[in-house]
Amino acid sequence: MVSWKGIYFILTLFCGSFFGSIFMLGPFLPLMFVSPSWYRWINNRLVATWLTLPVALLETMFGIKVIITGDAFVPGERSVIIMNHRTRMDWLFLWNCLMRYSYLRLEKICLKASLKSVPGFENSKARSNDFAEKNGLQKYEYVLHPRTTGFTFVVERLREGKNLDAVHDITVAYPHNIPQTERHLLLGDFPKEIHFHVHRYPVDALPESREDLQLWCHRRWEEKEERLRSFYQGEKNFQFTGETVIPPCKSELRVLVLKLLSILYWTLFSPAMCLLLYLYSPVRWYFIITTVIFVLLERIFGGLEIVELACYRFLHKQPHLNVRKNE
Repeated sequence: MVSWKGIYFILTLFCGSFFGSIFMLGPFLPLMFVSPSWYRWINNRLVATWLTLPVALLETMFGIKVIITGDAFVPGERSVIIMNHRTRMDWLFLWNCLMRYSYLRLEKICLKASLKSVPGFENSKARSNDFAEKNGLQKYEYVLHPRTTGFTFVVERLREGKNLDAVHDITVAYPHNIPQTERHLLLGDFPKEIHFHVHRYPVDALPESREDLQLWCHRRWEEKEERLRSFYQGEKNFQFTGETVIPPCKSELRVLVLKLLSILYWTLFSPAMCLLLYLYSPVRWYFIITTVIFVLLERIFGGLEIVELACYRFLHKQPHLNVRKNE
């Protein structure tokens, strides 16, 4: 049965995201064509205000407990995060971890488009086992086989541009219930506890060749399988690793204040925008025009980020890329 918690959570996130895109990001769209760097700087901070909302709702309103063990994050460090998946919602729950270490503002998610239609862990595990059988690999019980092509591509490109400091390997586990899809959240099935175990690898510790990097990634997933087996068959925590809970770079008081401010802001923001739409004709025209622009950018170019990247490349032409194209 649909839960009021689930309805409140989904509607609050949707309204905040929708009206925030129109009324917070929309006014800065022209800046993207003049100075993509400044547009990105402003965009990151505006989006981060919304990213704190699900964290605030999950922990403050629904009482979810988050426990983080292992290695600490270094604020400002340029990092690639790799993580196992137990549900379709892992990326959402990861924000609860990243917020405590000032990573939320700059976090970007890379996902294959086909994963949008993956129904859940069990179905994905069946596909993973088929992949393992075809390629002579062991079958996993707690993780899915990693597709290393995307990982190696990202690491190679970032390392090539000297834009990578470390790789953070995160193992996520749910000691109680594990909501698999958005439907479970709508039914009010929120996880009671989420455990994150973090292992940091400096960029100098990574293999150089693509083949060795792929092998390195597979080994991390083998370790995750064993770690999760010990987690679920044991006391359902990561204390067996011998690594303690990581102290956040933000105090719990500061995190609490941010969560309360986020709930207050977004609770008032969406109704306020609806009131403006109702009262003022120019606001309605702005709303319609901006919405049409966003839709056209998505339909014609594949998304706003594609246009932003094209603007950046046009205004910051990189000679070495042109040389490669000529070759």
